[in-house]
Amino acid sequence: MAQLVRTLSEKPKSYLLRQVIFILLIALSLAFFGYCYLNPRSQKLESIQARANKIVRKIYHPQGVKLRRRVFPQPNVLRPSRRDVHVITPWLAPIIWEGTYNIDILNEQFRLQNTTIGLIVFAIKKHVIYLKRFLETAERYFMVGYKVNYYIFTDRPDHVPRIPLQNGRQVVILKVQSYSHSQNMSLHRMEVISNFSEQHFYREVDYLVCADVDMKFTEHVGVEILASLFGTLHPGFYGLNRTNFPYERRPQSQAQIPEDEGDFYYTGALFGGSVPEVHRLTKACHQAMMVDKDNRIEAVRREESHLNKYLLYHKPSKVLSPEYSWDKQMWENTGNQQLGDLPFYIKRIRLLIAK
Repeated sequence: MAQLVRTLSEKPKSYLLRQVIFILLIALSLAFFGYCYLNPRSQKLESIQARANKIVRKIYHPQGVKLRRRVFPQPNVLRPSRRDVHVITPWLAPIIWEGTYNIDILNEQFRLQNTTIGLIVFAIKKHVIYLKRFLETAERYFMVGYKVNYYIFTDRPDHVPRIPLQNGRQVVILKVQSYSHSQNMSLHRMEVISNFSEQHFYREVDYLVCADVDMKFTEHVGVEILASLFGTLHPGFYGLNRTNFPYERRPQSQAQIPEDEGDFYYTGALFGGSVPEVHRLTKACHQAMMVDKDNRIEAVRREESHLNKYLLYHKPSKVLSPEYSWDKQMWENTGNQQLGDLPFYIKRIRLLIAK
């Protein structure tokens, strides 16, 4: 033993230092390995990442899914699809007119996403009489071939008509309070849509389309209208200078738009977008309307005024032409009927206000 101790003491000190460092490195490596591969939190993260990668591969590299081959003419960016109307906004959002899109290309895109659309309509009191015509024409022309939930807000659920539906479609009846005055209904419509977006629509649909019940579908209305946020040009004010728009101009109102501002005048009869965007829009409009109510002021065109204020400062990613909200009676009342049944820029009426 004495000889062994003496032998070890005779070894250089640098040799012992290297041995200690080597042992420490091994210990650190083992500790790192144990943390990374034996720690449950790390294993959970790895599992989540693996599932996410699997989902991404499934979406972008589908196995066993053969995509249909389609042949389309090559687009020509120097030749607009239409020259008689504006087809794009200053913020590069498309304006949807007849002849400005290829529905076959759009259908391929949205069917790959397995899109579900919610169509919201309010049928309060006597307006329930319009519901049968609205639903029957929607079944014929609205989002044909797609899954659709008809969300009907009404105070008369027993009066909702039963109509035959296409596969993948359903009517959802949602009972709401009956208001004594149309002003109160206008005040609370945005609130109701906002609340149900948060509570139900997020889980049930991808897009929401909010329409007036006194409209009827007269031509195809499909996925060409879908976007994160869309508004519809009001047929009565298309082509006018913004100084002639019926914006709310009083600074006391939350809907006020100054004289030197404004892009378009949008109708409140048709708007929509993705569920999160519609939730934000309706919540903001309702809050602004409640502030006006507390200040004892009502915007000149109620919720439509607040909608226009919102869309001015939150630009829609798509704008629908007056083809999607045509008012034949309004056009005739302008004295322009001698020019023919329709103005030159209307090629096809898709939604008609028909009280």
